[in-house]
Amino acid sequence: MASQEEKQAQPFTDIFDEDEAERSFLLSKPTCLIVFGKPGSGKKTLARKLAQRWESIFIEASEVIQTNIEQGTEYGLKCQELLCQGQSLPEELVTEMILQKIESPEVAHFGYVLAGFPSLSEEYMTVPQQIEKIMNLKLKPDILINIKCPDYELCQRISGQRQNPDSGEIYQRSQWDPKVTDKRKKEKDQDEEEDEEDEEQEEEEEEEEGEEETARGPRKKLEYFQLVQRPEDFLENAEKRIGIYKDIMLPPIEELLTDQDCRYLIEVDGNQQPDRVFEVNKNYTCSYCYFNEQDELFRALSSYKLMAPRYRWRRSRWGQVCPVALKEGDIVMGNPEFAVSFLGKMYVLSSQEALKKFMLNPRPYLLPPMPVSPCKVFVFGPPFSGRTTISNVIAHNYRGEV
Repeated sequence: MASQEEKQAQPFTDIFDEDEAERSFLLSKPTCLIVFGKPGSGKKTLARKLAQRWESIFIEASEVIQTNIEQGTEYGLKCQELLCQGQSLPEELVTEMILQKIESPEVAHFGYVLAGFPSLSEEYMTVPQQIEKIMNLKLKPDILINIKCPDYELCQRISGQRQNPDSGEIYQRSQWDPKVTDKRKKEKDQDEEEDEEDEEQEEEEEEEEGEEETARGPRKKLEYFQLVQRPEDFLENAEKRIGIYKDIMLPPIEELLTDQDCRYLIEVDGNQQPDRVFEVNKNYTCSYCYFNEQDELFRALSSYKLMAPRYRWRRSRWGQVCPVALKEGDIVMGNPEFAVSFLGKMYVLSSQEALKKFMLNPRPYLLPPMPVSPCKVFVFGPPFSGRTTISNVIAHNYRGEV
């Protein structure tokens, strides 16, 4: 009876209770998303934009490899050594780096947007095994996003891509092909001719644009002239990659999407530009989303309860004590130079290292029973008097360490 009464009383908990709201947030799971789609459908671009808007961690194979190399980690040194020898990176190594990133402290706090996984390569794990690995993660994805695009249009898009060999930047056909650019320019000129308002101002703007084109034109033409087509962007190679995707990866992904709750399944039309309006199907069987300035997509995804009202900034219960040091068993006063704010409260850290740990993931340092003053007990006595047993009992009862 008591448990039933507790369950009945729980929904009526005051969500504006500050301590309860803060505890609820610290114990909550961050929102995690994964983006699926055919090769070249724009998974990486969409995932990066989602991560920026959602303020979460963007995880993708090339991004993770580059980060590890820049930070000089053990994985990064291995990658650098293999790349300097002209070898390709083993799929096992790349998978381990991705999984390590997903289990990192910053992801545990901010969540992630994953793209490019599972991979077409089955050198280390098959596609069903990769999907099973994702769905069995501690932070498994909450929302699945699937980019849909017809094969023919996708192949044409991929074959029209060009790369700048110096910067590595990718250009679409609409950016470098003179036929497409001239056609767009003519359409723009026709629209300007039809518009009879502010003719003088338009003429001045056209003259300025003409001067800029004459000044910058040769350099731009030279840049586009230097663009190259990557082997994987050849039409026959693009068709081959898409065929492999449909044979190997599409069936298990479709099975996963079928089992997913339709409220957390979003299907994106890959032919549309990312600035189109976001629309949700009325029967909620699936969602067709594009990004606009009002961020309607994120208002739809962020359907979680309000964790806390907008309190003014103020000091926390830790006062001037460093939360990181206190969690590690020491009372260390914080340095005002390392003060940060979180959930409307101010926390003062003791060092740059403590600040870095707190910024990556503050939850472990703020969850109850913290803040609790560290209690250090010294147990002594003659040999075989039971010192170890008593120490273990005390540590177990008071959540300490021997």
